[in-house]
Amino acid sequence: MTAEMTATSRTALHPLVVRTVAIDDPGALLDLVPRHEALAWVRRGDGLVGWGRAVEIRTRGAARFAEAERDWQDALQHAVVRDEVGLPGSGPVAFGSFGFADNGAGVLVVPRVVVGRRGSTAWLTTIGTAARIGPAPTLASVLDPPEPVLSPGAVSFTDGALTAAGWRDVVAQGVAAIRAGEVDKVVLARDVNATADREIDPRWVLSRLAADYESCWTFSVDGIVGATPELLIRSDKGLVTSRVLAGTIRRTGDDDADLARAATLAHSSKDLEEHEYAVASVAHSLEPFCSSTNVPDVPFVLHLPNVLHLASDVTGVLVGGPEHSPVPSSLGLAAALHPTAAVCGTPTVAARALISRIEGMDRGRYAGPVGWIGADGDGEWGIALRSAELDPGDPRRLRLFAGCGIVAASDPADELAESEAKLEPMRNALAIN
Repeated sequence: MTAEMTATSRTALHPLVVRTVAIDDPGALLDLVPRHEALAWVRRGDGLVGWGRAVEIRTRGAARFAEAERDWQDALQHAVVRDEVGLPGSGPVAFGSFGFADNGAGVLVVPRVVVGRRGSTAWLTTIGTAARIGPAPTLASVLDPPEPVLSPGAVSFTDGALTAAGWRDVVAQGVAAIRAGEVDKVVLARDVNATADREIDPRWVLSRLAADYESCWTFSVDGIVGATPELLIRSDKGLVTSRVLAGTIRRTGDDDADLARAATLAHSSKDLEEHEYAVASVAHSLEPFCSSTNVPDVPFVLHLPNVLHLASDVTGVLVGGPEHSPVPSSLGLAAALHPTAAVCGTPTVAARALISRIEGMDRGRYAGPVGWIGADGDGEWGIALRSAELDPGDPRRLRLFAGCGIVAASDPADELAESEAKLEPMRNALAIN
């Protein structure tokens, strides 16, 4: 079997038993998660958090998405579910994270406990094995005694795979390849290592990211944490949305100056070209699955605390009905979309080959899909940008990531400055104020 699963999912005599009940407002979702094995997907206070592992599915290679979904469906096939809420994210849920490259890994984690909120409605889901569904759970019954959120202490940063000068040289190679006609655009990643005085508490990082970047999706899945402004796909009852970002300028901290910068970004031929490639790749990938799509004529400027982005929300209606193939799940759509031109480049095959040749690092799960899927296939998947990966061998270490889209007009020094701006969220989340 290509996927590794816990004994729970293999035990045919005791299928998964899932119970979802409405609860009173639980407060800040991220305050509920324990220090270890925290799972989270939160934006503007809404979303999902979880802990414990009822089922764990691990895959690797080009078929990692399909194999993970197959085993997720196997786990659901005999599940006993009582969902008294009926909202996206209630009932059985799996959190997932997948590597960028075709030789990368994928994981789906079904928590033992999920707490969710959507608007004024909050719920609690428990997932386990039993002979029958028991009494309604309460939040108090599943919460462990609170653990204090610990600061990491002083944090030092060192070069990752490349020095700053080395990464500028890689960008120059990317520009040369574009001008030579190898690709139209390539997205190059940069990593930086962080080492703290004490073991890093993911809740310290998550709470700061959620507070500073509330318009982003703050996530934690299997050791990768971050806040992404880019929604790869949301599938909700036949409607799909993808928020595409490409084209960036750093903020100054002065409101008037930043408004002028936003106007500059909105009219920059270099950034508009980069954005057009990204939007076209998403629209093209969605087309086979949708009866109609809406692609904005012009992007808007998304304001984040550290940078301004050109952004477009591409929407579509999934094809359905007896004459069509089954509607793909949110994970299936994420697999079809990945990698977009916003995280890889275009043409995709050539851009991937160029990345492999010149980038000089293993991206791991940086720029891969991260998010959640429900039993009906709906869910939300972002792109693991502005992220960091905990070192499984040293809990004091994190590997930080940033990436920049390179086109013919890109300047290596400017791209290095942009990568520094994109590393700011994680650097600041680790800092002691």
